[in-house]
Amino acid sequence: MLKISSWNINGLRASLKNDAFFNWVSVEKPDIIGLQEVKADVEQVTGAFWQNDGENAYEEIWHSGVRKGYSGALLLSKQSTRSSILGLDEPEFLTEGRVIEADFDAFTLLTAYFPNGGRNSERLDYKLRFYEAFLERIRKLRKDGKSVIFMGDLNVAHQAIDLARPKENIKKSGYLEVEREWVDRVISSGFHDTFRVLHPDQRDVYSYWDPWRKRRERNIGWRIDYIFISEELLPLLKKAYIQPEFLGSDHCPVNIELDINL
Repeated sequence: MLKISSWNINGLRASLKNDAFFNWVSVEKPDIIGLQEVKADVEQVTGAFWQNDGENAYEEIWHSGVRKGYSGALLLSKQSTRSSILGLDEPEFLTEGRVIEADFDAFTLLTAYFPNGGRNSERLDYKLRFYEAFLERIRKLRKDGKSVIFMGDLNVAHQAIDLARPKENIKKSGYLEVEREWVDRVISSGFHDTFRVLHPDQRDVYSYWDPWRKRRERNIGWRIDYIFISEELLPLLKKAYIQPEFLGSDHCPVNIELDINL
């Protein structure tokens, strides 16, 4: 089994300092890990556990933002990548450290930290342009004959079942109709939300909780972190699960297992 995991770590250095990330990796032992919102670059993280030899050693690929302490993505893999691409083609999406694309023998994988559109209309427009550019990219990969896996913090709850209070958030970014329709377009393009494939009716399972008023303790959350796979990989999907028990971020890890060898 190949285990693939995604986690918006919301500050990698803090999670290394308090061992939250190490403790999770030691238990879960993923083969491939996509991290978002790492808020660091490779020069700021030296001597980390995955950079050493041993069972927790991983190859690392960074896409850090130009602005220090903001955004950033990191891909860790026990499997060697054939090649990698940072960012999307459009220049406006290259500076915030949001996308890592890596080719493996059996598929192309992308880990992505999608923009939050909640601050103002300009930022929402940026988010929607990012959505379009990302969808164009994964469609092109499919057209080129690639099997595709993409994962990360998409900053959208797709359906009412995916957040605790849908009626309260119907006009807020993260649950706007235009954002949810984009997920519909992803699915109609031949991609599958792995968690919903295996757990179509499961409620009260979230991957993000606003820290305000102890919402995590009360499980008032959102499922905005996903792993999607393309159609031909679906028969290989054996598990998809979310781990709210692991702390260290306002998000938690999401995972899949595929019956595949790299």
